[in-house]
Amino acid sequence: MALVGASAVGAVARLRMGRVRSLRRTDDGDSPVTSPSTGFLTADDLGASLGERATLVQFSTEFCAYCGPARQLLGELAAERPGVGFVEVDAAGRMDLTKRLGVFSTPTVLVLGPDGTIAARSAGRPRKADLAESLRSVLDDGVRS
Repeated sequence: MALVGASAVGAVARLRMGRVRSLRRTDDGDSPVTSPSTGFLTADDLGASLGERATLVQFSTEFCAYCGPARQLLGELAAERPGVGFVEVDAAGRMDLTKRLGVFSTPTVLVLGPDGTIAARSAGRPRKADLAESLRSVLDDGVRS
């Protein structure tokens, strides 16, 4: 019975890996509902400038199998869109930040709005279409502001 339970948990985890989750929005739809300690990142937190319109953040480790392809994908997405920055964070070297944000696997990707608000999150190998849609949503929100 334990084997069946463990298999079910593993199957669900595999299905969720790489999916980009948009964070819940408030009733007015203007800003994500997040804890003040985890809801946004600053340039000081990242050790790099935020993009003018959005920022893609990747938490990586030295032995991460999917981090290289994720880095390439995020670099391409950022390069294709003016005002979008890309920052890679060494998860092992920034344990303060990984704990604060609950990063438990690499790559973990965050999509930040222009003010550093975390708009979406993905753990595991990211899917290009999902990331592009989350990024498009952040960029479209910025146009309406």
